[in-house]
Amino acid sequence: MKSKKKKKLVLQIIYSFCCLEDIWNETWYPKVADHVNTDKSWYIVDATNKILGGLASTIAIYIGGKNLATYTPNVDKGAFVIVVNAEKVAVSGKKRTQKLYRRHSGRPGGMKVETFDQLQQRIPERIIEHAVRGMLPKGRLGKQLFNHLKVYEGPDHPHDAQKPTEIPIRDERIQKQR
Repeated sequence: MKSKKKKKLVLQIIYSFCCLEDIWNETWYPKVADHVNTDKSWYIVDATNKILGGLASTIAIYIGGKNLATYTPNVDKGAFVIVVNAEKVAVSGKKRTQKLYRRHSGRPGGMKVETFDQLQQRIPERIIEHAVRGMLPKGRLGKQLFNHLKVYEGPDHPHDAQKPTEIPIRDERIQKQR
């Protein structure tokens, strides 16, 4: 008989603790007012002698807003990223001649294939755009985030009025070793 009373008392104590408001473990979720982010920050990165994959990964983190404490997967809280000197991006190994980029015109027999080297000579911006697009979410949000990427072939860009700051790249593996 005593064990039943003891068990009931323990259950009542546990229940009373469970029903109290948990002030330590609250998950923050952005409200509608937080979704409107008019003061997005602008970053700039120089692609000279940077390894393509690591550079694209860092850019995708900043565009998606994963570097922020208020990151939410389904909300556009990221920044704009400007990439300059896209023609000087580097790849490791034999990717310069072996990596293939494919596109299709939509017509029968319309598949076009070119190597990294050929595409870098023709449209160097497309290489970085292609790499970053693959690292962004798929769907409507990914398309919206992709518009925050601005890639330029040379060192000049028309976004000086936004006062972009340099992206701090902490990983030394991204820098091409000579």
